[in-house]
Amino acid sequence: MPDFEIVATAYYGEELEPMLAAYPTDVLVLDVTVPASPTNRNPYPILHLIPKLLQRYPTLVVLVVSMHDDRALIQAVIEAGASGYILKDDREAIVDLAAVVRTVAHGGIYFSRQAHQQLRQYGAAPDEPLLTQRQLEVLSMCAAYPNLSTSDLAQKLNIANSTMRNLLSEAYLRLQVINRTAAIAKARQLGLITPYPKPVVV
Repeated sequence: MPDFEIVATAYYGEELEPMLAAYPTDVLVLDVTVPASPTNRNPYPILHLIPKLLQRYPTLVVLVVSMHDDRALIQAVIEAGASGYILKDDREAIVDLAAVVRTVAHGGIYFSRQAHQQLRQYGAAPDEPLLTQRQLEVLSMCAAYPNLSTSDLAQKLNIANSTMRNLLSEAYLRLQVINRTAAIAKARQLGLITPYPKPVVV
């Protein structure tokens, strides 16, 4: 992976925060069952950790790897702010992990097929709009400022970067796309959004 560098590896959950403080990281690949410490083999509470890390490191992207395809767990991980969920038996994703990392590093999302099928059950009910008003607002801002980063867009909307990512991830899932460009195109095709007007410079 010539365009990647593995800057550090942690074997226990308690090592993660010191590791990230010592080694600037763009993408954190995190096992959902990582043990807490050498003397505590219970899984580290990553659902608590992920939002904490994203608040401290707004540009960090979290990609979760797991052997569990439980729908509630997958949804909880996404709500915590993760940008992807790979099942360990998803041979295609594991073999081409570099491509998955590139996808999430560039603002996309990635879910193993089985995980995505589970999440589709969280889509809008038949009598609900496809996207919420907040999701539409976020996509409209993305359409108006396509070159801005997620964190810059979050600042414009006066929301946390983790909130921005969650809203985008939920919109991607409902629109059945994997990145911002495809989401904007799909939303426009469906007549769901119009761009925010850019400020007039005089």
